[in-house]
Amino acid sequence: MNVIAYLIYLAITYWVTVHVGLSFYKHGRLYLLSLFHNDEKISDSINRLLLVGYYLLNLGYVAIMIRFWDSVTSWQTLVASVSTMVGKIMLTLAIIHFINMTVLLFFSKSYHTSTHSK
Repeated sequence: MNVIAYLIYLAITYWVTVHVGLSFYKHGRLYLLSLFHNDEKISDSINRLLLVGYYLLNLGYVAIMIRFWDSVTSWQTLVASVSTMVGKIMLTLAIIHFINMTVLLFFSKSYHTSTHSK
């Protein structure tokens, strides 16, 4: 039953990873442009780096979580286990997303200060 749980988990996390990653990439560009005062070069560069980091983080997290998965012995534990594992990755990514947004805000203030002092 664990193999079925893994396959379901991988399908869900793949969809969430790709869908959310592309959404962040598409809509995050506008946020980054506003933070970095329409500097397209730096905004696009940061946006691409964030997407790559997001994908790498997800892949690593998924791999680690499968390694520590408890034994699944029934359909009830399968559903509970997959739900818990998907919930963990979603909560972790949400927290990291808001941390990233805060860090970018501070970087943009530093960028704004350094470009206006020249």
